[in-house]
Amino acid sequence: MTEPKTNEPKTIVLTGASDGIGAAAARLLHAEGHRVVLVGRSPGKTENVARQLAADWYTADFADLGQVRSLARDLKAAYPRIDVLANNAGGLFAGPERTRDGFEKTFQINHLAPFLLTHELLDVLLGSRASIVNTSSIGARLFGRVDIEDLNTWRGFTPNRAYGNGKLANILFTRGLHARHAGRGLSSVAFHPGNVATNFAAESTSYLRPFYHTWLRRFLISSERGGANLAHFCAGTPGTDWQSGRYYDDHRRPGRTSPQAADDDLVLRHWQASAGMLGIPA
Repeated sequence: MTEPKTNEPKTIVLTGASDGIGAAAARLLHAEGHRVVLVGRSPGKTENVARQLAADWYTADFADLGQVRSLARDLKAAYPRIDVLANNAGGLFAGPERTRDGFEKTFQINHLAPFLLTHELLDVLLGSRASIVNTSSIGARLFGRVDIEDLNTWRGFTPNRAYGNGKLANILFTRGLHARHAGRGLSSVAFHPGNVATNFAAESTSYLRPFYHTWLRRFLISSERGGANLAHFCAGTPGTDWQSGRYYDDHRRPGRTSPQAADDDLVLRHWQASAGMLGIPA
């Protein structure tokens, strides 16, 4: 397993850090001397990982955007500098399910919540010339087909299609961040961590669920290997280890994804629609 490169210590805010590739990446990054700040949904699991690393930790359920806003306020108060925001929280869920905010759960957790968190932290991120690392998936190419008039995927919902659209949204968001903020020193990247043996799809009815929760998981890669990919992009140097605005596969190479990800007009319209849903400036 390739370890992340050693760079100057960074302050790295890592969501989805209570288990799986998030926890594995946190351990690798901590071992490299970086300051990791853990964010998870489960207080007990997140605190357990944080104690192993003597790291700061916060909890937020991304199915509640009020908690995302509170998280952003707490992070801004505690960290005047954030070198990396790793938007790693996400998942594949049954549905469609409407959150208390009125959005479909899969879309909100995978896209709207990290979009909002990034927006709320943007002044700190710009001042830090930070990197935004978005955990996407090969599912964007396999299942994603964005309908700008139905970003929630209410129509024709299946768990896989909603997940694919959420992961495609991560790539569109990455490209939008690059287009808007690269000239101000902000870098952004999306990547597929690999098909990892985690608790993925546990809350879904997707036909993918047995691959993650039966003997078939022996054919998947470990959390440590997927976490090493996440750590690579967090610890790496934009312009040297990866290029801003790009999507990478699980071998850390520029990856093939949905043709929609190359549509500049869709990148813009998707950003504007997402901002409109959240009631924030586009």
